[in-house]
Amino acid sequence: MAKKTSKVEARDSRETFVSIQTNLGEGENVEDMLKSLYELQKADSAIDNVVALRGELPEEVASLEKEISDMQEKLAENDESVTVMTEKIAKNKSDIVDCDTAIADFKKKMDAETNSLEFDAIKKEIENKELLKQIAQKNIDETRARIAEIKAENEDIKDRINVVNGDLDAKKKELEETVESTAKQEADLQKKRNSCSSKIDERILSAYERIRESKKNKLAVVKVYGQNACGGCFATIIPQTLIDIDSRKKLVVCENCGRIIVPDFDKPAPEAPETQE
Repeated sequence: MAKKTSKVEARDSRETFVSIQTNLGEGENVEDMLKSLYELQKADSAIDNVVALRGELPEEVASLEKEISDMQEKLAENDESVTVMTEKIAKNKSDIVDCDTAIADFKKKMDAETNSLEFDAIKKEIENKELLKQIAQKNIDETRARIAEIKAENEDIKDRINVVNGDLDAKKKELEETVESTAKQEADLQKKRNSCSSKIDERILSAYERIRESKKNKLAVVKVYGQNACGGCFATIIPQTLIDIDSRKKLVVCENCGRIIVPDFDKPAPEAPETQE
């Protein structure tokens, strides 16, 4: 009876296939695990291809949504600024009314004043109030001009939002059509992936995920390339290691890239040599 491997519990997400390799025994379960890894890699690679069909559409949609969000925030900021400036104009108008009232009162006093020193003092107060009125009016004019600029900017932003919204709708439709056309295929692949991953020990699955994410081509499990090379980094594999791979009884890790090298499970296993009695 073949020796079974025990369930390996997850311990350290930083572990690699190399660190796990020595903890596995030989036997039927190793072959099943290797086959599950092989099928998992096939499913993941197929899912990657499906996702690749979408191209840059998801990023383009996200970018357009971000641009619209930024412009809407700018509109809100501008509206708030206009509100503050409108209050500032109202305050300056109120100050002008107060100045006019004060000037009228000072002029009445001036008409009744006979003391030249007091007359000059009242005249000076009137001049100060006139100056304050000019400053307030200048503030009003400048603020109104700035409000007009902001409103013009808002109109430009709104026009741009309309344009970008049109682009966004088109990109979303294109993305939805692409996703819809591949939805069943992706769902079937995801189902296959889940089935494969459920058969793999947590530590090995964790190492698989980590190594897959670290590789540009997303390959953590590879076959022999040609006659004697790793299918991931193309480093030469020594004859004894090739025998171990073909045996389907050992977890073989490439010494150069750290990927698992498995036999081609799409082909039948080689027959064991006959033993002489």
